[in-house]
Amino acid sequence: MNESKLMPIKDLIYEVRGYQVMIDEDLARIYQAETKRLNEAVKRNIDRFPPEFMFQLTKEEYELLKSQTATSSWGGRRKLPYAFTEHGVIMLSSVLNSKIAMQINVAVVNAFIDMRRFIAKPIHEKLNDLEKVLMLHIDDTSLNIAEHTAIINKILVKLNNLIEKPKEVKRIGFYTDG
Repeated sequence: MNESKLMPIKDLIYEVRGYQVMIDEDLARIYQAETKRLNEAVKRNIDRFPPEFMFQLTKEEYELLKSQTATSSWGGRRKLPYAFTEHGVIMLSSVLNSKIAMQINVAVVNAFIDMRRFIAKPIHEKLNDLEKVLMLHIDDTSLNIAEHTAIINKILVKLNNLIEKPKEVKRIGFYTDG
């Protein structure tokens, strides 16, 4: 597998119907198989893929995803693609019982785990991570540093304003002046 030409797996995970999913064509490309062959293997083992593991996209969902992925190669399909949830991707390893399928499934599962960990992080940790990335960007940028810094500072101020501030606790009891 040529690593330099592969897109990071986490960039191939989309949210559809409240699930994080990967599309059959992307999975087939990763597994170095034809989409048609991947879907045939799934259909031969359809009992292993309940609706919470895999579902077919609607035309509207498909069009929306295509519009969000400028580098998508999903053109020219005769049928709407299938979307595989994390559990469906894991199940593919038993259907596509090959060495590359096992190796790729480990990478895919790790990508889902990384995304879940990021989503579960408290907002202040996410902001700290974002600030680090933005500061690295400032360090790497040689043009318009002052302009970039001003924009990034505005972003950070707006993001910090989104953090809920602790509510003031009202004290119970009798108070005297002074």
